[in-house]
Amino acid sequence: MPPKSNPSSSKKKKTTQKKRPHSKALKARSLDIFNLLTEIYPDATCSLDYETPVQLLVATILSAQCTDERVNKVTPALFARFPDAESIAECDRDELESLVRSTGFYRNKAKNIQGACQMIVTDFGGKVPDEMEQLLKLPGVARKTANVVSAHAFGNIQGVTVDTHVKRLSNRWKLTKSDNPIQIEKDLMALLPQPEWENYSIRTIFHGRAICKARKPGCEICQFTHLCPSSKEYLNKLN
Repeated sequence: MPPKSNPSSSKKKKTTQKKRPHSKALKARSLDIFNLLTEIYPDATCSLDYETPVQLLVATILSAQCTDERVNKVTPALFARFPDAESIAECDRDELESLVRSTGFYRNKAKNIQGACQMIVTDFGGKVPDEMEQLLKLPGVARKTANVVSAHAFGNIQGVTVDTHVKRLSNRWKLTKSDNPIQIEKDLMALLPQPEWENYSIRTIFHGRAICKARKPGCEICQFTHLCPSSKEYLNKLN
């Protein structure tokens, strides 16, 4: 006697089939968003000033909870005094702290910067590693910093840089439902082509600074309203 069919499994199959078009639509909208970002911000690039991979690493650590503009005011004197990993590794911590004080959380940042440079000297021959696994071993380096350094210092695209702007806009665009940077990165990596992961981040950051601000998004002048579900909610509140 043949086994009876399972109605519940048939329903599951139908449910799965219904979800596929939504997934394709989300991916298509994410690409439309990226293409428009590219059109509006074609020359967007890393806003931090640096000449070497270690200088980019240091500047990125300093940029945590601080503007790139402020970091760029601090780093000329810092790099003139300590231009490479060796000099930072051996420097007086008090002097390093005084040079980075205005970026905030300066004691912790100075500790991590010096610790990272000491590890670069002892474990990596004085050169910043370019692989994610090795970068994440450095003090003060999480995926955000590692992605920036890997992409901009070495052209090695290994993930999506998720800063406060990328987190905010990706949620407003409904490309993710998470507040966790690691999950947001995974969601975006699944939607966007790998060569464009960092380009998405940089251009999203530019748009977040210029238009889609945290407290008051500029939906009235934004070019993404037709692609942004959140803009309809915000504009309805204004009306």
